Amino acid sequence: MSLSVRIIPCLDVSAGRVVKGVNFRDLRDAGDPVELARSYYAQGADEVTFLDVSATVDGRETMYDVVARAADEVFIPLTVGGGVRSADDVARLLASGADKVSVNSAALARPDLLDDISSRFGAQVLVLSLDIKRSENAVSGFIVTTHGGRTETDIDAVDWTREAQERGVGELLVNSIDADGTKMGFDLELISLITVNSHVPIIASGGAGRAEDFAPAVAAGADAVLAASIFHSGDVSISDVKHDLENHGYEVRAA
Repeated sequence: MSLSVRIIPCLDVSAGRVVKGVNFRDLRDAGDPVELARSYYAQGADEVTFLDVSATVDGRETMYDVVARAADEVFIPLTVGGGVRSADDVARLLASGADKVSVNSAALARPDLLDDISSRFGAQVLVLSLDIKRSENAVSGFIVTTHGGRTETDIDAVDWTREAQERGVGELLVNSIDADGTKMGFDLELISLITVNSHVPIIASGGAGRAEDFAPAVAAGADAVLAASIFHSGDVSISDVKHDLENHGYEVRAA
């Protein structure tokens, strides 16, 4: 585990605006992404993740602009995901100011994309995003899904994480579809399973509802924890989370 637990707010961006919704449906405007990123930076966020949920050609062009503006004002690592289909996409996002790039569906369709990105830019740039749910059909008990969990694959989650690490992935963003939106806490069984089968840092996602939900995820093996709605709504602040983690004995960067 890294020395300090990282707290990462995630901003879903469509047409240059942050949006709220469930599984990318019924999207509502939630503000300017650069303003929100600046606010989270001021609150003590350790990183910010932007997810392009439109990912059309126009959406991608808009995202380059968002990243460039954020990089001028937010001095913590920026990760960008959504619609990344080639190493050239990664090159342009890095040139715009991103520090890391997250890939998901494109890597499932063409696993050697991971090799291309890691060999060209290094493992430290490459985050594999995983939308995982329980399944009786998988040896591990978990499968990988696409389209926000709506489309199931026949790929075992543990098998895919192992292959991805062999192909040069530097970090795993593990999102539990079962826990996502429940606000009942992170899927600790899933986090533990991925952790024992991984040698790269794990970012836990899906299920946060209270500041007290984060420490159990770290105890299960997460090096960082990501959340969206509870931060956007103001129900929980980044400092709330960091204070609770400190109370449980975990080191955090001062907010």
